[in-house]
Amino acid sequence: MSTLEKEPALLIGVSKKNDDPRAESASFEELERLADTAGARVVGTVTQRVEKLNPKSLIGKGKVEEAGSAAKRLGAKTVIVNEDLSPAQQLHLEKQLDAKVVDRTRLILDIFAHRAHSKEGELQVELAQLSYMLPRLTGSWRAFSQQVGGIGTRGPGERKIEYERRHVQRRIDHLKKGIERLGRERELRRARRKRVPVPGVAIIGYTNAGKSTFLNRLTRAAGKSTKQVYADDLLFATLDSTSRRIPLPGGGWAVFTDTVGFISKLPTSLIAAFRSTLEEVALADCLLHLEDAVAPYPEEQRKTVDSVLKDLGAETIPSVRAVNKADLLNEDAQIALRTNDPERLLVSAKTGEGIEPVLRATQQVLNDRWLLRELSLGHDQSNLLDEAYRTAQVIEQKAEEDCIRLTLRVTAENWARLRKVSGIC
Repeated sequence: MSTLEKEPALLIGVSKKNDDPRAESASFEELERLADTAGARVVGTVTQRVEKLNPKSLIGKGKVEEAGSAAKRLGAKTVIVNEDLSPAQQLHLEKQLDAKVVDRTRLILDIFAHRAHSKEGELQVELAQLSYMLPRLTGSWRAFSQQVGGIGTRGPGERKIEYERRHVQRRIDHLKKGIERLGRERELRRARRKRVPVPGVAIIGYTNAGKSTFLNRLTRAAGKSTKQVYADDLLFATLDSTSRRIPLPGGGWAVFTDTVGFISKLPTSLIAAFRSTLEEVALADCLLHLEDAVAPYPEEQRKTVDSVLKDLGAETIPSVRAVNKADLLNEDAQIALRTNDPERLLVSAKTGEGIEPVLRATQQVLNDRWLLRELSLGHDQSNLLDEAYRTAQVIEQKAEEDCIRLTLRVTAENWARLRKVSGIC
C-alpha cells in the first residue's frame, strides 16, 4: 500500500507514572510500526502519564478533548490506542472523538487477518476476532436500540442483540471444532514423526527478528530447492509455521521450524487461539532464540520472549541464543556484544555469516538427547536393521565381513532398547 493510500491515524499512548519509561517508549514506537504494517499513516500522537487509568475513557477528560481536536485538525478518522479498551471505553471514546477507535488488540488482529494463509491460521484468526467482537456487540446494539427505542420497539431491539450474539457464538463453536479437528490431524502427523524420530528445533524470537530469513538461509545453505518462506521487513510478516529438514555439521539432520513472532502485550485471545501452533515450541528438543541486533530496546524484547515461553510451559527447554542482523553492526558494537555475553552468537541471516557456529551450538544442545552411537548387527538380523531405521537417525551404514555397522543418532531410551535386543561385534 502506497503512502497516499494509507489511512490517516492518530496514536494515543497512556502509561502510569510508576511504569518503566524505557518499556513504555519501546511499546509506543512498536505501536507506530504496527500501525504502519496495518496500513495506517500516522499523522499525530497524543501521550499522557497518569497516576491511574480513567475507567471511563482510559485517559483524562482534557486529553480526550486534546485528542479530538488533533484528530479533526489532522484529518484522522481513525484513532489507535496503545492499550486494550473495554467495550464501554471504546464506545465512549468513539462518541467523544467522532472517529473510529482501534485498540492494540484489534490492531494486531487486523494484521493477523492479512498475514494468515494456512487453513488453521485463518480459523485461529477468525476465532480470535469473534472472541474480541462478542462482548462488544451489546454496546453497539445498545446504541441502535436507544435510537429506535420507545413503546413497542424495546423488545425487537433486545432480540436483535441476542440474535447477533447467538450467531457469533455458533460461529465460535464451529471454529473451535474445526481447529480441534486440525489439531487431531497434526497429532497424527506428530505420532508418525515420532516413529521415525528426528530432532526438532524451534526458531523463536521477537517479531521481525529475522526468523523466516534465517530459515531460508539454512535451506539455501543445505542446497535445497524447497520453496522459500515469505520474509519481509514487517511485523508479523509470517504467521504460519514452516518446517525444513536441515543437515547438521556433525552428521544427521534436524527439523527446524519457523514460528510466529512474539510481541509485548500480546493479546491473551491470540495466545489462546494460536496455542496449537505454538505447541511446536513446547515440543521442540532445542529452542533457537534469534534476537535483533539493531532493536532499540533488546532487553525488553528478551523479557517478552521469556514471558511467553513461560506461559507456554517451554521455559526449561534448552536453547541457543543468537543475535541476528550482525551485518548491520560495526566492529566495536560486535566486540561489545561478545564481551557482555560470550555465549550469545553473532549471525547474519542476510549474508550467511555465523550460520555454521549457530548450527554447531544447536547440535551440541541436541547431543544431550540425541546420542551419537555405533550399532553392529549380524547379517541375519535384517529385522533389527529395519527397527534401527524406524527408531533412530541412521547417518551411515557399512557392510563388513561379519556384521553390518551403523552410525546412529538416537535417543537414550531407544538406544537402551536397541542394545538390549541386538548384539555388538
